[in-house]
Amino acid sequence: MKLPILGDTTDIANDGLGGLEHNFITSNVESLINWARRRSTWPATFGLACCALEMMATGAAHYDLARYGMETFRASPRQADLMIVAGRVSQKMAPILRQVYDQMMEPKWVISMGVCASSGGMFNNYAIVQGVDQVVPVDVYAPGCPPGPETLMHAIFTLHEKIENDEILKRRDENGGGAGIVIEQRDGQSAGLTIGS
Repeated sequence: MKLPILGDTTDIANDGLGGLEHNFITSNVESLINWARRRSTWPATFGLACCALEMMATGAAHYDLARYGMETFRASPRQADLMIVAGRVSQKMAPILRQVYDQMMEPKWVISMGVCASSGGMFNNYAIVQGVDQVVPVDVYAPGCPPGPETLMHAIFTLHEKIENDEILKRRDENGGGAGIVIEQRDGQSAGLTIGS
C-alpha cells in the first residue's frame, strides 16, 4: 500500500524517518527534530585543567547557560549529548575520555576548549595527547589559553546553529569524523597559540 504523502510504508517500518520521502510534511519533521536538538544539548563536562574554571564560569550566574537549557552539567554520560573537553588530555586520560564519549547518546557533539585540548598547546611531549581529535571526533574548536566564557559561549552558539541547519551531520559524513569548525576568540585576549601550532 502506497500512501500519497508518506510513500511506501515498508520503507518507514525498516528505516524510520529515513524511509520517508522528502516532502512538505517530512521537511517540517526534520526541522522540528533539529530545532529540538539545538535546544536540548545537555553537556557532559570533561574539565581537566585551567580551562575547566572558565567552563564553570560560563555556567555561573554572570553568563547563565540556563537561558539555553544547559544549566546542569550532567554527571552521567548517558544523560548527555555534548562533551566539552576543557584542558590538556594526558595519555592516561585518553582511554577514559573515549569511554565516556562512547557511553553518550547519539547524536553527540564535542567542543574542544582551549589550545591544550585542540593541539597539546605548550605541552609538546610524550605525556600529553597532541589534539583531542586523535581520541574523539571534534565538532567545534574554541581557541585560547584559556578561552574565556565569551569564547565558549560563541562555540556553543556556533554548534547550536549548525545543529539546527543540519550542517554538522553533513560535515561529519564528508570528513569521516567531527565537523572541525574553528571559531574566532571572543574574550579580548590575544590569539597566542593557534590550533595545529
